[in-house]
Amino acid sequence: MQSTLKRLSAGLLALNLVMPAAAFAQENKVVPQSRQEMQLSFSPLVKQTSGAVVNVYAERVIQRLNPFAGDPFFEQFFGQRLPNRTEKQSSLGSGVILAQNGLVVTNNHVIEGADDIKIALADGREFPSKVLLKDESVDLAVLKIDAKENFPALPIGDSDHVEVGDLVLAIGNPFGVGQTVTSGIVSALARNQITSGDFGFFIQTDASINPGNSGGALMNMNGQLIGINTAIFSRGGGSNGIGFAIPANLVKVFLAAAESGKGVFERPYIGAGFEPVTSDIAESLGLKTARGALVVRVVEGGPADKAGLKTGEVVTAVNGIPVEHPDALGYRLTTAGLGQQATLTVEGNGSQREVTIALNTAPESTPRDERLIEGRNPFAGLRIANLSPKLATELRIPADKTGVVVTDVARGSPSGRLGFQPRDIIISLNGTSVTSTNGMEAMLDDDPGFWRVEIERDGQRIRQFFR
Repeated sequence: MQSTLKRLSAGLLALNLVMPAAAFAQENKVVPQSRQEMQLSFSPLVKQTSGAVVNVYAERVIQRLNPFAGDPFFEQFFGQRLPNRTEKQSSLGSGVILAQNGLVVTNNHVIEGADDIKIALADGREFPSKVLLKDESVDLAVLKIDAKENFPALPIGDSDHVEVGDLVLAIGNPFGVGQTVTSGIVSALARNQITSGDFGFFIQTDASINPGNSGGALMNMNGQLIGINTAIFSRGGGSNGIGFAIPANLVKVFLAAAESGKGVFERPYIGAGFEPVTSDIAESLGLKTARGALVVRVVEGGPADKAGLKTGEVVTAVNGIPVEHPDALGYRLTTAGLGQQATLTVEGNGSQREVTIALNTAPESTPRDERLIEGRNPFAGLRIANLSPKLATELRIPADKTGVVVTDVARGSPSGRLGFQPRDIIISLNGTSVTSTNGMEAMLDDDPGFWRVEIERDGQRIRQFFR
């Protein structure tokens, strides 16, 4: 028995000599080992950082139409004095100060349509602010506090270093009850199809996030911002332990665009369309896993075409970082930065290769020549423009589309009552193709009295008849 114990002890000693300590515990990441460690607190970290998380109060004035306006019976008794009512609507969200001069990042949906935006600090002081940059597609906005003083700012971390299982804190103002801190872990990365926008690369966390947390900070244990809380998965409006945050690396690029004075947030123009890789597609292409972005179209003469990208190929990585889906590809190219180059790993026909693509803004190859349609015709109130890759990118239309697009529809106009919408592409009028705004106006001057129009909306062809 003793000899057996000696052999076992010797074996364990030998094992300990050949296996490094890192095999038993990951570097700098350990679970609590004692009661004392279980009593550790996040409060020093909260005190250090909570001053940089603010409340955002957005107020908008809306007009309520009088239901009896235009009714001859009521106008006979009450005259024409049936004014529309106006009322104020307020929304509450959160924001994060990221520069000492008072630059605040929040969600676009928190301040969308607001006429007046106020920032309330954790110490109770309130300041007016103005919008420097906002973008619906990525759901981000940058505000500037109207005050000349230094504010506490939260440093921005590298969200590419975030791992599933990392401890995080979420700070915001849920339900308007006041600043609240919740803790949790990173549950997943690269989540997509979470919101209705075209951005799909979120950090998922189980830290409690509720209405009012939007625009607040998701923070790591170094006191750095790793994400802007933006959405929850909930059927009842409360937290179910599934929250989503926009990664800090995208926030960093967006903030830089605001600081440079750009009026719009531009992303790299690739000149190609992508779709997810299904299991059937992966099998047909000989891929080991159903991941990546399948090239479904390439714009002739665009950056993808010049780089040699072909339809039917699959982009599996950007600068050596794997991409799970087309949204992840868009995120990686955006955070790589305009004016840079990216190396794409491409698989197809049983082989793998790398191509280099230039990351520049979309060209306005056709002058947009924006015009407002007026006169006595069904199209009055439409604002139209010539499509180009640049305008298509701004409107989130496939970059290879050409022709004339609706950029705005005047409220209450004939075209608005007939159901025209922004982003509608006008294909033809009375059987004649519409190729330019100038040509469309010339067609309207003929005034045949009967109109047959064909439009494209979200990839679907629609034909309508008007008199």
